[in-house]
Amino acid sequence: MPWHMNKCSYHVFMNLTPRQKSVLEFIRMCQQQTGIVPSVREICAHLGLKGPAGIHRILRLLEEKGHLVSTPGKKRSWLLSGGPPRKSIPVLGEIAAGVPIHAQENRDEELPVDSSLFGADECFALRIQGDSMIEAYIADGDLAIIQPQDNADNGQIVAVMVDNTLPEATLKVLRRKSTVIELHAANSRYPPLVFRGRERGRIKILGRLVGVIRRSS
Repeated sequence: MPWHMNKCSYHVFMNLTPRQKSVLEFIRMCQQQTGIVPSVREICAHLGLKGPAGIHRILRLLEEKGHLVSTPGKKRSWLLSGGPPRKSIPVLGEIAAGVPIHAQENRDEELPVDSSLFGADECFALRIQGDSMIEAYIADGDLAIIQPQDNADNGQIVAVMVDNTLPEATLKVLRRKSTVIELHAANSRYPPLVFRGRERGRIKILGRLVGVIRRSS
């Protein structure tokens, strides 16, 4: 079943700071209620700021991220763009935040979200099962947004396949120690998965976690 983001069943944690979100929401509110875009001075007053320099910087960043469009040389020229380009991210099945599970690809599901929101050119999504990443604020039912890559830095959260009798997928924190690779949970109830020597060849990194789309409670 497709993921209907416009029904607000999930919240997208985009690359916006709290201050950027506040500015964007105030512009949206004013435009919807009055049809008039607020001035920089009005935005400053709403946020309790004394000077406009920070607001001008935020407006430029919101434009760069695709949330606003402007007309050069005009006051109150900031308009909502309707958001960044509405591309999509494929949901490729389920991944365990616990013990590894069989990776099930399902390319029929698409998230109407642009990968650029997560700072990546290309992404795919995997649905989380289990609670082993709960201390990293990744819960059962969430969607993990993965940037494809075959390597990762120590300490990064990665999606990996563990090649045994069946291909298995899991989301873990990557730890490298000389000749040992450990896949750690973000939950003290789960021991790490440890691969020594030749066993390290069983691990295939699918990509790095770059975002989470969380199911609303």
